[in-house]
Amino acid sequence: MSKTKLTINRNGSIKIEGDFEITDADGNVYGLEGRTALGLCRCGLSKNKPFCDGSHRNAFEHDALAFDLPPVKAK
Repeated sequence: MSKTKLTINRNGSIKIEGDFEITDADGNVYGLEGRTALGLCRCGLSKNKPFCDGSHRNAFEHDALAFDLPPVKAK
């Protein structure tokens, strides 16, 4: 399986690229019709959630900058 890449776009969507499938909470698979890249909504304004439809323009600001998470706690 190829590596999947997620990019947190400035003031916008999460771009997902690669080999992936997306399911709902019940495990039903979304029909992506062969797409290998698409945008996922992170502003909550899309009429096509969980997919981005561009509704975030001029209404959502978040300049995502990468950082390191703390180490995973031992069980």
